[in-house]
Formats: sequence, structure tokens, C-alpha cells
Amino acid sequence: MYPKVSIVIPFYNDPYVGQAIQSALAQTYPNVEVILVNDGSTVYTNIVHLYADRICYLSKANGGTASALNHGIRMASGDYIAWLSSDDLFYPHKLMAQIPFMLERGAAVSFSSFDQIDAYNRVTLHHAVPQFPHYGLLVRAMIETNPVNGCTVVARKDVLIGFGLFDENLPYTQDYDMWIRLMLNDVHFHYYHSPLVQYRWHAAMGTELHRPAIAEETARVRGKYRHLLDAYARRHGG
Repeated sequence: MYPKVSIVIPFYNDPYVGQAIQSALAQTYPNVEVILVNDGSTVYTNIVHLYADRICYLSKANGGTASALNHGIRMASGDYIAWLSSDDLFYPHKLMAQIPFMLERGAAVSFSSFDQIDAYNRVTLHHAVPQFPHYGLLVRAMIETNPVNGCTVVARKDVLIGFGLFDENLPYTQDYDMWIRLMLNDVHFHYYHSPLVQYRWHAAMGTELHRPAIAEETARVRGKYRHLLDAYARRHGG
């Protein structure tokens, strides 16, 4: 009745990691494993060790978010994978809401809206993802932006493995690339229209520190898939 979900937390020198782990352990869903992948961290590992008896702790040389996610996914024993960034938070009911939602629809992948928080856990934006009137509009939105926040996604492990996992040559846009690949291969993204995650926006986040590199990499991914997405969106009324 409750398929196992593996929550994978990539971790690299992040002071918020304890809060992320706590939010994963606080899930009301009854069948969860929490996997933390230490991607070569040199600081804040003492925080992780406080939870060592309650999580699966993996350690590897630094290779970036995609490599940490892939390592965690390969080692996961769950039927489903949920990704949690080490500076973000899951609401306690996230999986208890999202897994039944997926099972009812036979969904391989789903995502949700989220609330945005600041460095002090204050909500600065509620319900940040809009409702898409039909699927073609979601696909079309992917041409210009990525409305699918990675930490809102729950996906079947076999589907992620089957499509080759995240591209480790993409330091910043591995999620954008993966979602597009799945969509173009007719893996439908089911949208849960309620915030299930708190996404933290702060000065030390990678999105802020590496903005020019992210923009360049995003443009490359967008250029690679633009015409394919346009054709696919047209077929779905977008």
C-alpha cells in the first residue's frame, strides 16, 4: 500500500543541511529511507553525523550535483526517488500527499508547487508555480524556463535509471535536461497544485554565485531541445 520512497540529499558544504535532514525524517509517510550523499564536503559534516543512525550516509569525491544524485539513486532501495537539496525543506505531508496522487493516476513522475523562503526560514513567496490549463502549455513553458523545481519532483526509480539518470556533464542544468528528455519520451509530468516544498533563496546559493555560467549552460540546453519541444507542444495543444 505504501511503496518505499528514497529521499536523496546531495550535500556539499551547506550549513542548512541539518534542517533538510530533519524535514526528510519528519515525513508522515510511513515507508521512507533518507540517503545523504556527501559530495566531498570539507565543512559542516559534523551536522550530518548527528543523524548518522537515522539515515543512509554515502561519501564520495566532489563531482557536482548530478553525480551525487546519480550515486544516491543507484544506491537507493526505494521504488520512488525524491530529491531534496540540502538547503531546502519538505513539508511533513509532502510524500503522504504526492505518492497517493501518483498511484491514483499511474504516474511515473510528478511535481508540485512550492513556497519560497529566505535564509531565516521566512516565507517570501507563496505558491510559486502557476496552474497550467493543459499539458501542452507546460511543455511549451520548458522552451524558455524550467517550471519544474527539482525538489518538488517524485519519480519512479526505474524510469530515472532507464533514461540514463542525470547528465554529469551539466553542473547546473542537469534537472532541466532530464525533465525535457523525459517529456520528449512521453513520460507525463503530473502536477500537484499545492506547495509541498520550501525552496530557499539565499545569497550563498549556487543560483546566485554562478549566475553567468548557469545562463550559458541553460542556453545550450535550450538550443539543443527547442525545436523538439516546440513540435511536441504543438502535438499536445500548446
